[in-house]
Amino acid sequence: MIDTFGIYNELRQSLGDEPAGKMAKVIQRLYEELSQTVRREDFNELKGVVKELAEAQKRTEARVEELAEAQKKTEQRLDSLTVKVEELAEAQKRTEARVEELAEAQKKTEQRLDSLTVKVEELAEAQKRTEARVEELAEAQKKTEQRLDSLTVKVEELAEAQKKTEQEVAKLAKGLQRTNTELGGLSRSVSYALENEAFRYLPSLLKERFGIEISDRMVRTEMGEEEINIFAKGRKNGEEVIVVGETKLRLQSVNDLKQLDRKMKAVRQWYRDTKIVPIMVTHFAKRRVLERASEKGIAIVQSFEW
Repeated sequence: MIDTFGIYNELRQSLGDEPAGKMAKVIQRLYEELSQTVRREDFNELKGVVKELAEAQKRTEARVEELAEAQKKTEQRLDSLTVKVEELAEAQKRTEARVEELAEAQKKTEQRLDSLTVKVEELAEAQKRTEARVEELAEAQKKTEQRLDSLTVKVEELAEAQKKTEQEVAKLAKGLQRTNTELGGLSRSVSYALENEAFRYLPSLLKERFGIEISDRMVRTEMGEEEINIFAKGRKNGEEVIVVGETKLRLQSVNDLKQLDRKMKAVRQWYRDTKIVPIMVTHFAKRRVLERASEKGIAIVQSFEW
């Protein structure tokens, strides 16, 4: 009699409940069929085959477990790779966006490059024109230097002539100085002669023309820093007066009267309360000078009047 329950328990440990039950039933059916025809030795051989099949099944299950573990590891690696792929996909998106930005920047760079190329070409043309202009200026400079060399020679000649001219001018200046000295002496002599004549003729002329009687003789004198050509004390209508006069060969401008103003101020410092009678003695006075002198109360005496 076959131990079906024992076979079931033995198969259940390796195959599980349901497969072990089915396998036990198959074995029992086979046993029943074979028990009618198969010898015990054959049954034992069959039992050995079944045992080998059970061992093979165990090895298969172990292999399946190994494959399951490998599958689990594969799935883990696949999950890791999936994460990495997703990360790579995100990185790829960022890379593509960056590539687009770079493409746009490249486009702008090319546009700027085109613009710069145009400008460089324009600058190259301008440089050519500048070089041509520099050549023209260099040629003009060369001509200028030639003219300058010529002018330098002429200037040197003029400098030499100037030296000679200065020497001649120096000689003439010395001669002119002597002439001026002589003329100055002559002018002073003529002025002194006019003053001397005034000293002789003025007293009577002043009395007849202005009613002034000279009490002291007329003199030349100095007051302060001023030289007084004609100075005399006198009386007019019983009042003491002082005659202050200046001689000048010709009175051509009203500015000639200013010299007498200075001399009257100098005399006023000494004779504050005495009336001063200003007189200009000359050989000839122009009409505008006579009119201005009359406005200022200055008596003009011309030599032809005495």
